[in-house]
Amino acid sequence: MEKKDFEAWLDNISITFLSLTDLQKNETLDHLISLSGAVQLRHLSNNLEILLKRDFLKLLPLELSFYLLKWLDPQTLLTCCLVSKQWNKVISACTEVWQTACKNLGWQIDDSVQDPLHWKKVYLKAILRMKQLKDHEAFETSSLIGHSARVYALYYKDGLLCTGSDDLSAKLWDVSTGQCVYGIQTHTCAAVKFDEQKLVTGSFDNTVACWEWSSGAKMQHFRGHTGAVFSVDYNDELDILVSGSADFTVKVWALSTGTCLNTLTGHTEWVTKVVLQKCKVKSLMHSPGDYILLSADKYEIKIWPIGREINCKCLKTLSVSEDRSISLQPRLHFDGKYIVCSSALGLYQWDFASYDILRVIKPPDFSNVSLLGFGEIFALLFDNRYLYIMDLRTEKLISRWPLPEYRKSKRGSSFLAGEMSWLNGLNGQNDMGLVFATSMPDHSIHLVLWKEHG
Repeated sequence: MEKKDFEAWLDNISITFLSLTDLQKNETLDHLISLSGAVQLRHLSNNLEILLKRDFLKLLPLELSFYLLKWLDPQTLLTCCLVSKQWNKVISACTEVWQTACKNLGWQIDDSVQDPLHWKKVYLKAILRMKQLKDHEAFETSSLIGHSARVYALYYKDGLLCTGSDDLSAKLWDVSTGQCVYGIQTHTCAAVKFDEQKLVTGSFDNTVACWEWSSGAKMQHFRGHTGAVFSVDYNDELDILVSGSADFTVKVWALSTGTCLNTLTGHTEWVTKVVLQKCKVKSLMHSPGDYILLSADKYEIKIWPIGREINCKCLKTLSVSEDRSISLQPRLHFDGKYIVCSSALGLYQWDFASYDILRVIKPPDFSNVSLLGFGEIFALLFDNRYLYIMDLRTEKLISRWPLPEYRKSKRGSSFLAGEMSWLNGLNGQNDMGLVFATSMPDHSIHLVLWKEHG
């Protein structure tokens, strides 16, 4: 057929085809397909793919693609990455989507990272770690062996764990290797705190002492308490040491000379915890940068201003029951913004600017659960059987780890949390090292450690 005749025939057929019903059009197409050969069918297949299978991620502007992808959940997006190399490239580069997914898992976000493919990799690492936590596979255990009597005092800092024992010694351990770095002769230790040069110990003999690691020499002895010293804290900048005792008092000492600067009274129970910390919020009673002393007994937390001055008066007393029917657990968290303590009623969080209770967290069967660490995202808790991780955004327990029959103490020592930065959000780098340590009846130290990423 000549081209001119063909074009006229095609126009005539087209007009007729457009006048047909949908059913008639379908029957016409079916008849034409049945008359077609291999060349025509191949041509039809190629054109249908172009007409019907439109790759919208390839055709849309990148900004619109990112907007659409934000509505999909991460698991669906990972499945979509398998569609094609182009889809994988676009989806992997959608920074906001993966950052949001990481935040939802409790992961820290560093906005300075410019690599567009970085956050999908972080999400994949995060989802693996969160699965390990859920499946009780994120931790491993080990033991430190070396003391010959009860280990009561523990303190952890920067990969090093200090232990004080009734065998009249204190030891400094490298947690990563399990090796003892220093071992010195001391008195019976109820509390310990250390830095690179020195060790400060509170003792059942009613005194506090400061020791030099390198020589084991006693640099200072602080005498004046009439009961065991259960907690100590110090600050080199202020040249101040504070101690809490079974004699119901808190003493403030000159760290360098051993002179008692002040005795703080008002507690009517053993003072089991003292914390010396810089304030980070402003109120009528304090400003950011002021040093604050917290002291806690069985029922109350007292707040004191402190500095180079000798005298100070209690700013505020916090409690969870006016009639003293509910006692506080001997663990205390204070970061300069919030005070957190647990009781049989739940976990109490106070705003340090106003001293108001911000919230009370009451997970099931909380009566025997104690606080170990508290952050912006997670809290670390424990009872007689398990170590727990709580997501503070939902107040749900997301992981637990079995604990052995450890040595229990009503005064709050004998166990502690390790690395704490991950409580403000995991980042793939801070989930390593010590999670929890406790002394055992056989005088060893039981360690719970992060397991390396799979």
